[in-house]
Amino acid sequence: MSDSPLALAKITWKHPQTGVVQEFVLTEGATATIGRQAGNDICIPEQHVSRQHAVINYRDGIFMITDLGSANGTFVNDIQLTEPFPLAGGDDIRLYVPLLKFSAAVSEEDHRLAEEHGTLITATINTGKGKLIITNGPQEGNTIPLLLNRVTVGRATSKADWEIGLQDPSVSRPHAKLELIDGNWVVYDMGSANGTLVNNVMINEKGRPLRDGDILTFGATIVLFRAG
Repeated sequence: MSDSPLALAKITWKHPQTGVVQEFVLTEGATATIGRQAGNDICIPEQHVSRQHAVINYRDGIFMITDLGSANGTFVNDIQLTEPFPLAGGDDIRLYVPLLKFSAAVSEEDHRLAEEHGTLITATINTGKGKLIITNGPQEGNTIPLLLNRVTVGRATSKADWEIGLQDPSVSRPHAKLELIDGNWVVYDMGSANGTLVNNVMINEKGRPLRDGDILTFGATIVLFRAG
């Protein structure tokens, strides 16, 4: 396993009906999306879980969990999240009803089984491509591939000429733009009325480079950026 990515954490979920236990191992640099919709890194097919419910990011040596504007909320140790929260070994993650256990201890056997079962979550390789996943509102679950080197985001109107139209009256016309610069995506605000945020921090016209798993807020719409 010397050539394998360093496994740092484990998330365990027990299906309440079947009793089947699923274990997901997270390596250094990994991003893990959690939600009801197939295609999430951790799929929890339960009615109280939103299609795109929460995301766990590896940031500066720790795993952070953020709610993605879910309908019923994300809780850590029974405290509802209102901003990104650092996870520690032994924490309970509750998606309103379903309970997941976060562990900072991963054995070689855990790693081997995760590889065998396809539940090893590793860092995404940046290929210069990317996609946006809308995680709340009327377009929740929609995935928008970033196929051009520059895209503009704005409110969906009959006369809109921007590439990404959001059905949100709090989004400006236009609101923000994303550009591919030297293989990395950068987001810029375009003087919008309600601002553009990356991981809850307001940005400006100077732009902000994006990393896999970053959370963008345009008006009241939350969007997840996935690289690669």
